[in-house]
Amino acid sequence: MKTEGMTEDEINARHAEKMAKKKAARDKILATKTLQKGLLIVHTGKGKGKSTAAFGLVMRALGHGFRVGIVQFVKGRWETGERAILDKFADQVTIRTMGEGFTWETQDRQRDIAAARAAWEAAKEMFKDPAYRLVLLDELNIVLRYDYLDIQEVLQGLAERHPDNHVVITGRNAKDELIEAADLVTEMTMIKHPFRDGVKAQAGIEF
Repeated sequence: MKTEGMTEDEINARHAEKMAKKKAARDKILATKTLQKGLLIVHTGKGKGKSTAAFGLVMRALGHGFRVGIVQFVKGRWETGERAILDKFADQVTIRTMGEGFTWETQDRQRDIAAARAAWEAAKEMFKDPAYRLVLLDELNIVLRYDYLDIQEVLQGLAERHPDNHVVITGRNAKDELIEAADLVTEMTMIKHPFRDGVKAQAGIEF
């Protein structure tokens, strides 16, 4: 917008006119969005923040009084800040810690498969319960990557969940089939990470 030679009042008036047109166009678009349903959301990519963003959604859901289910497929042994704070919302949140650490820590494939299977069964129980408005499947993408669970079985379970149930799935290397089935997919891209400069994981930032 060229403003040379214009008074401040003229600039403000032109800005208000431009914003009014933009608002009218936006309102017209919003009026066409009438469908409401449970969403399948995937956070993937090599960048940090996938689970952090998912737990942000958990906090938002709690603020609306929703009941939330959380199944942790991998990070079960970690004492995290989000776990500590969510313990204070025990009447709204169910946390099922099913993982035993990353696969290189257990070094036991059959044990990892059994843990993944148990976690998936816990998730399916939450899918059946209409009380849960949001279910977080933290690091499910990791066990799918290693084929500890069958992707087709997972997709079927997600499709059969209660229609109002939102599901958030985190972890690197999301399967193409899961991305195709999802309503919303966000890929976290790593640009810089302090770990590369010798900085260890720090409380309040990474756990």
